[in-house]
Amino acid sequence: MVECQQEGRAVTAVLAKVDIHRLIQGKPPLVEGCINLEEQIQPNGIDLTLREVALLQSSGRIAADKSQRLVSSLAPLVFDGLGFIDLVAGVYIITYNEVVHLPRDVMALATPRSSLLRCGVTVNTAVWDAGYSGRSQSLMVVYNQQGFRLQRNVRIVQLVFLRLTQETEGYQGAYQGENT
Repeated sequence: MVECQQEGRAVTAVLAKVDIHRLIQGKPPLVEGCINLEEQIQPNGIDLTLREVALLQSSGRIAADKSQRLVSSLAPLVFDGLGFIDLVAGVYIITYNEVVHLPRDVMALATPRSSLLRCGVTVNTAVWDAGYSGRSQSLMVVYNQQGFRLQRNVRIVQLVFLRLTQETEGYQGAYQGENT
């Protein structure tokens, strides 16, 4: 690993392909459950693939007191015999195939693949905190009024990893170990 230094201090750096490969070989691996690892690893990150699409079925609630949190219930949609699903304009919760295991000195951010944007679709994500482990979910928004056809296992977002200046205590939230 190359440590970045600026004026004697370590600085945050985006992990390169070689670093991602090395961390995937670790225990636990940085990412597991890839459909096609060599296709998914990019120069600056790794593409996550689509496992499931669901409709929101109820309202949700976020409160100052975590015990009052209530996430919306979901109704998974069914892919057709060829593995496709037709989506009308609206919002959906997507679940990825891959399980991510972040070390306590690595966080991640995701951005939608540009092909989605060119179709009038985006994916909104939150921060993957250092120390998080799980199969994440994100919000997909289909803006295209003509709808969107999507295939299971397609690469949908690129997860970019950033090395922190120092190790943290790691994520301890409610979503640790989700969907595994």
